[in-house]
Amino acid sequence: MIRRSLARHLIVRVLPAIIVIVVLDVGITWFMARKASINNDMLRDLFWLMVAGQVVLVGVFTWVLLSGVRSGLASVNRLSDELEQRSSDDDLQPLEVQDLPAEIRPLVVHFNSLLAQLDDSMQAQRRFIGHAAHQLRTPLSALRLESELMLATDLPDDVRERALRIKTVADKMIRMGQQLLVLARADDSARPRDSFVRLDLCEWARQSGGQWIPQARAHKVDMQLVAPDKPVWVDADPVLLDELLGNLIDNALRYGASGDRICLQVKDNPPTLIVEDNGAGIAEEDAERVFEAFYRSAKAAGTASGSGLGLAIVREIARAHGGWWSLSSHPQVDGTRIAVIFPGPRIGARLTRHEV
Repeated sequence: MIRRSLARHLIVRVLPAIIVIVVLDVGITWFMARKASINNDMLRDLFWLMVAGQVVLVGVFTWVLLSGVRSGLASVNRLSDELEQRSSDDDLQPLEVQDLPAEIRPLVVHFNSLLAQLDDSMQAQRRFIGHAAHQLRTPLSALRLESELMLATDLPDDVRERALRIKTVADKMIRMGQQLLVLARADDSARPRDSFVRLDLCEWARQSGGQWIPQARAHKVDMQLVAPDKPVWVDADPVLLDELLGNLIDNALRYGASGDRICLQVKDNPPTLIVEDNGAGIAEEDAERVFEAFYRSAKAAGTASGSGLGLAIVREIARAHGGWWSLSSHPQVDGTRIAVIFPGPRIGARLTRHEV
């Protein structure tokens, strides 16, 4: 019999109880048949007593059997709970096989091998995206510089229009490359938590949000900051947070064209960053998909240029910080309100994420 197998476990748990039941049954029957002198009435009573005893013995045997099966499958239930609690996006660590029954262990070993291959494939894909975006940035920057030099000279109108289109496309490709690099950096395989520092969310929002004031004024949009007077501490990567806030403000400027106000708000319990505009808002059918990479609604595609990566980057950076996010639009708020909730200053903590 294989060690730590389910069959061995059941035999060890059930067989002693069966032996005891059989010995008691045989012993009592032998005693009654050989030693007792009884008449017919007593024989009838003894018969019904033995029937009741057999029913009780069957019940005890059933309880022992179910108890053995339940205890034998306890490790399988723990494995099921572990799989249920894992993230479907990035938790590809191997499953624990030490306490599993021998019948289940080969299946889990092969499953771990599949997880390892899938993890290698995903990391190779992410490395390719990061390397490709990095390698494309240099020629695209050169292309943008050449187009800017052309636009600085006297050109025929048709040539100037073509040079301007080239510069616009180059700017868009450079921006997309930068966003892909941010996505690669925010991935768990890049260990973004190694770059975490403790910072005051209020002070950081003042400094990072202040860099967008000239661009907001160019769009005739007023930017406001609402934050508590006391510090709100979080453990975060400042570079990734700058990208998160930049994408939220950029989205508000691009797609909230009818609005004239962007409000940055910081809350302290729990630490929360909110970016709210009073623009056109997001349609209900698009609200559940705008955080997907490269998704753009038909309405947004017709009003502003973009790659569809902005809110996907917000989602990945929030995940990298162990946080979660929420989106509200009409009729709850005047325009669009996106909140990113942080778990607080707990470096290295892996908290369960919730999308709300």
